[in-house]
Amino acid sequence: MQLRTKITTVFVVLTSLLLTGIFILIYFVSKEYTEREFYLRLSQRATIAAEAYLEADEMNVNIYDDIRIRHLQTLPNEKEVIYPVDVELNKPLNAFDNTLPTSFFQTVFSKEYAELKIGDYFYAGMLFHDDRGDFIVVLSATDLYGFAKLDNLRNTLIIAFLVSIVFILILGNYYAKQALSPISRIINEVNSIRAKNLSLRLKTATGKDELAELSRTFNNMLDRLQLSFDLQSNFINNASHELRNPLTAILGQTEVALDKQRSAEEYHSILKKIAAEASRLDFLVNGLLKLAKTDFDSKGVVIDELRIDELILDLKLNIDVAIPNNNIILDFEGLPKDEDAITLLGSDSLLRVALGNIFENACKFSNNKRVEIKIVTDAGYVLISIKDEGVGIPEEELKNIYEPFFRASNVREIDGFGFGLPLAYRIIKMHSGEIRVISQKDKGTLVKIKLPNKKGIIPR
Repeated sequence: MQLRTKITTVFVVLTSLLLTGIFILIYFVSKEYTEREFYLRLSQRATIAAEAYLEADEMNVNIYDDIRIRHLQTLPNEKEVIYPVDVELNKPLNAFDNTLPTSFFQTVFSKEYAELKIGDYFYAGMLFHDDRGDFIVVLSATDLYGFAKLDNLRNTLIIAFLVSIVFILILGNYYAKQALSPISRIINEVNSIRAKNLSLRLKTATGKDELAELSRTFNNMLDRLQLSFDLQSNFINNASHELRNPLTAILGQTEVALDKQRSAEEYHSILKKIAAEASRLDFLVNGLLKLAKTDFDSKGVVIDELRIDELILDLKLNIDVAIPNNNIILDFEGLPKDEDAITLLGSDSLLRVALGNIFENACKFSNNKRVEIKIVTDAGYVLISIKDEGVGIPEEELKNIYEPFFRASNVREIDGFGFGLPLAYRIIKMHSGEIRVISQKDKGTLVKIKLPNKKGIIPR
């Protein structure tokens, strides 16, 4: 069932229930009012009948008959009965009409007035007191006029209900179509977007309603998707280029070696060049594998408790061996006494790769100048800052630093592949952390890392 049909159906059903309730209320209120009005007329005629009974002479009887007939009109099937009674004994002097229930007369004795409806007949009984003796007047009639009004009202309400449902169905379907027309336009626009025209965006993104918000959300998703496509395309192009260079060099050196008979020294020189290119190729492939591994979620990654200060100290020892002339300064003065505040839940091996890459970059691109590493804690997070005095990154190139193989224009002469920071960025994101790079050309770089501690958010 289409959404438009569902909306129309629900609207018609709810409106039908509402109209049904209102029309039933109107009918029964009118019915109650009609009956009360008729009982009032019966009581008036019963009072006149009592007056006529008390004034039994012919003249007064004629006067009362004239009042009843000419001014009050005779009611359909009108009948009046007068019963002399003994009020003290609560019984009639003559027998009551056995077609009426005893409770009717008991109500008359107790309240001096009673009403009763049997079939189409209405009965009104009134008790009157007189010096010559008490008596009860019972007046009965049928309300043919009232019945006709109620029948007419009922038929009118039924016809009004059916006509209203037809109009509501037509109008509901029309307005449901109008309300859903923006969704139809969105569907048509989305269906026109393909991989080759990801730059297209939905035009219905203006306004403040839910559909405009949906359009903006979808446009944002397209922005991210287009960015992913562009990054993937750049990644493939750069990876193929970087892999082709060492392979070409290895093949070239092999052809040179096989071209003719050479001396042992020449073979040794060629093999040395091949080994260097193979080593470069091995480093490149390992970097690509690590980068690809971080594209998956943390399923299968071993999560351990680890203290960030101990991890950084181990990394410092490793860097001291790999880069003996480094100038890394550790600042642990801001560490809290609570061990849990500096304890992370994460992958020890991946965090070593991420932080190690950032530390090595700081040393490499600052030519082993002073590098300050500082740890502080804040509201469930561990904050790590790495500040160097290196060449920095041009401001206009900061937006590209997390793309694989990207290298700033002022560091092209320094060896590297552009894996370190993109890899660190993905690992930190995997641990529900944040990384921010602040840099100025020739003035150094500040890297800020924010990771949830044991008390904070558990990594995804």
